[in-house]
Amino acid sequence: MSEILLLSIGVVLIIEGLFYFFLANNMKKFINILSLVNPKIIKNISAACSLIGLCLIYFTFKFYNN
Repeated sequence: MSEILLLSIGVVLIIEGLFYFFLANNMKKFINILSLVNPKIIKNISAACSLIGLCLIYFTFKFYNN
């Protein structure tokens, strides 16, 4: 189980690293756009993403458990 956790953290770090690598030149513009968005919308989107991630983890363990 710890292997899956470490693998998941590694994948998240790779995706985030690539995101910032490719958008480094436009990061200030992106932050300015985010500052215009209602914080409630950002919270709702992040809660939905967290719920989807939790469901993915749950169903992975449920259907692919050794």
